[in-house]
Amino acid sequence: MTDATPWITRAETPADVRAVREVNLAAFETAAEADLVDALRTDPAWIDGLSVVSTDGDGRVIGHALLTRCHIGDTPAVCLAPVAVRPDHQRTGAGSAAVRAVLRAAGERGERFVTVLGHPDYYPRFGFTRASAHGIRLTVDVPDEALMALALDPTAALPGGTVRYAAPFGI
Repeated sequence: MTDATPWITRAETPADVRAVREVNLAAFETAAEADLVDALRTDPAWIDGLSVVSTDGDGRVIGHALLTRCHIGDTPAVCLAPVAVRPDHQRTGAGSAAVRAVLRAAGERGERFVTVLGHPDYYPRFGFTRASAHGIRLTVDVPDEALMALALDPTAALPGGTVRYAAPFGI
């Protein structure tokens, strides 16, 4: 498969919960991300419609991207985590399709700001930039280039402040 694969993206449904867990279990070395998604589903930070899957032509869930409520200082935002793709489909565009779809869905819902703690070579393709350049920080030490932020409305300035995540993140 190539980046030209026509991934089908859609909001997660209750029928996808098991498949989303399986994707996260397969994509990461531990169950931490799968457990995080399960915990977030029952947390007030969960936003219906902002858990997106990418499926193949047979409807099999291949990728997943999740946005949940966070705050930058006192400003509501959403955080992108986790993003997962079945290992046998990584680098095929399934993850990028899910990320683009969830960011689009967030923008359509009126969300303005997104944070991500992730690989600095991957997320800039979606418009993310180094968060520290906007005065955005965490309460824990992370590599500066790994914390990134995005204004979904390009005319809106990212707010500065400390990111407050939902309780299941543990930070």
